[in-house]
Amino acid sequence: MKRTEYRLVLLGPPGSGKGTQAILLSIHYRIPQISTGDILRAETLQISELGRTVSGYMVQGLLVPDDLMIAIARKRLAENDCARGFILDGFPRTIGQARSLQENGISIDDVIYLDVSDNVLLKRLTGRRICPGCSRMYHMQFNPPETDEICDDCGIALITRDDDGERIVRKRIGIFHEMTFPLIDHFKKLSGVRFHSINGFLADAGSPQEVFRQIRSDLETAGS
Repeated sequence: MKRTEYRLVLLGPPGSGKGTQAILLSIHYRIPQISTGDILRAETLQISELGRTVSGYMVQGLLVPDDLMIAIARKRLAENDCARGFILDGFPRTIGQARSLQENGISIDDVIYLDVSDNVLLKRLTGRRICPGCSRMYHMQFNPPETDEICDDCGIALITRDDDGERIVRKRIGIFHEMTFPLIDHFKKLSGVRFHSINGFLADAGSPQEVFRQIRSDLETAGS
């Protein structure tokens, strides 16, 4: 019988392509992508105590504390559009956050881990640029602007986000190995959860669609 509900967690280091795959999965299965990274970045644009607190962690490449992340995720998952499924992108990032899902009665069907080497991650992340005018994203190797370092739409010089600088990127990858990588064993041992390890290098060899097809195949085979 074909599955109609998908409660998914996307795991992977920064730059592994979680955001891209979450969007593709969201469109295909018609369930919301819940990107805590996007939620946190939106908070930094607001003149509030929470926004300033979040910004302080992000510009240093540090993880936002568990209690704050858990509160944000729990509030979002309680909304009506999550009733028949969701895609968690960027949460959980620690064992404490993962356990909070169980403690709050939030079940997970499948965990997808995008496996990409550190060298590839560094190349992907430090090559990213953003337009400060329209927020359009570019990559100097994979999706460059027509004119070097200039936005195609605005004609404004592109910038590197603070959290995409090489020093911060290396720190973010290190934090992933230290704090988030243990989630792989956690979810593998968790009863009722299907774990899928996907080769994230396929995105460089072909396109993100190659990775998406592999994820879909694994999900639908496991759920049949």
